[in-house]
Amino acid sequence: MNRRPGLDSSALSKLDAEIVVCRLCPRLVAWRERVAIEKVARFAGESYWGRPLPGFGDPDARVFVLGLAPAAHGGNRTGRIFTGDRSGDFLCSALYATGFASQPTSVRVDDGLVLTDAYIAAAVRCAPPMNRPTIVERDNCFPYLVRELAALPRVRVIVALGAFGWDAALRTIAAVDVTSMSRPRPKFGHGAEAAIGRYQLIGSFHPSQRNTFTGRLKPPMLEAVLRRAAELAGS
Repeated sequence: MNRRPGLDSSALSKLDAEIVVCRLCPRLVAWRERVAIEKVARFAGESYWGRPLPGFGDPDARVFVLGLAPAAHGGNRTGRIFTGDRSGDFLCSALYATGFASQPTSVRVDDGLVLTDAYIAAAVRCAPPMNRPTIVERDNCFPYLVRELAALPRVRVIVALGAFGWDAALRTIAAVDVTSMSRPRPKFGHGAEAAIGRYQLIGSFHPSQRNTFTGRLKPPMLEAVLRRAAELAGS
């Protein structure tokens, strides 16, 4: 896992160890493990991770990229968030184009990918059926996200991928900095921005295949959001 020398990352390492053994959500545990056994034809010869996923990236990051959940045959297979599927390829290519990633692909955990000034995580740590976690499952994962953001003290910008990520970011910021929330509640939109306490929040459509295949989200659109995040972070 990308851990660049700098700040003490012991809090992140401890959190990672707790996340990967979590079994709080029976439905998600059953699904992720079933997928890891049944697999799909194109990955039939591979060993699946089949466990929850911690975040990945630079512990000194000023930009935090927040998605929904691991993909059943992406992160749930490879063991790293946004790795091994087309959504991961789309995101990694944009991170590379904007200087956050060392390479334009995210294929497997030992592929040499290093993130600089960026950290990626998901609001829900297990692959959910139909990519739809329940409210209870979301809430079970919430403390992990709060602790993760708190363990990244240099983060100043959160890039929320999709409305689910936007909502999770707002809730997490409120938990980390209880004096930060303002009214009215900021609304999600691609390129939407909100200054909340010490954080800047910026939204992007999620790089799901539905969005990228239909052209709702194109590479220049995501790259523009990431460049804006770098600008806001002072990168």
